[in-house]
Amino acid sequence: MKCIVTGASRGIGFEVCKLMLSKSCRVVALSRNKEGLEKLKAFAASQGLDDALLVLPTDISDGNSLADSVKKFTLFLDGELNILINNAGYLQNKPLMELSETDFDRIYKTNVWAPFHLIQQTISLFKKADFGHILNISSVGGVQGSLKFPGLSLYSSSKGALNVLSECVAEELKETNIKCNTLALGAVQTEMLEEAFPGYQTPISAQDMAKYVVHFALKDHQFMNGKIISVSSSNP
Repeated sequence: MKCIVTGASRGIGFEVCKLMLSKSCRVVALSRNKEGLEKLKAFAASQGLDDALLVLPTDISDGNSLADSVKKFTLFLDGELNILINNAGYLQNKPLMELSETDFDRIYKTNVWAPFHLIQQTISLFKKADFGHILNISSVGGVQGSLKFPGLSLYSSSKGALNVLSECVAEELKETNIKCNTLALGAVQTEMLEEAFPGYQTPISAQDMAKYVVHFALKDHQFMNGKIISVSSSNP
C-alpha cells in the first residue's frame, strides 16, 4: 500500500504518517517544515522503516516546488498510489477588514489550489492501483449552516471550497477505482490551533484524530464516495 500525506511535519499529519508506516504502508511526507520532517525520518529509522518513507520539503502553495516533488514521489512510489491525504492547511485568525490580497492568496493556494493540483497530478498513479482514496481534511467551519467565528472568513470559506471540490471530484471519477471524501474536523489540539487561538483547549488530541483519519482512509472508501463527514465533538 502506498500513500501521500501533506502537512506531515506536525500535528495530525505527523501522527498519520507514523500510523501509516506502522501499517506497512509506503509513505510520502510533504511539508515546508524541514525540522519536522527530520523528526519523522528519525521515527522511521527507530522502527527500521527508513526505506518505507520519503520526506520531501515542499511548499505546496508554490507550483514549482510542488512539481519537483511530484517527479520525486512518482519514482519512489513506482508510479502507483492508493491514498492521498490532503491534510495541509493554513489557518489565520484575522478580522475581515484587515485581510489583504496576500492573505487571500496564501490561504486559498494552500487550502484549495494545492489539493486540486495534487489530485490532478496523481490520478494516473491511482488508476494503476487496486484501489484509490482521495481524503481531503477540511473544517466543520466550512460546512454550510455550521457555527461561524469572527476572524476565520478566509479559512472557513476556503474549506467550504474544498468540500465542494471533493464532491465534484467524486462525481467525475465515479466510474473509476478512485473514491474521494472529506473529513470536516472540529477543534483538535494542534500547533496550528494554538497559533490561531492561543490558550484554547480541546479534549481531542492530534494522535486521537490521526487514528480516526487513518481508519477512514483505509476502510471507508468501500462504503462512501463524495461525502463530507463532520467530525466534531464541540464547537468550533
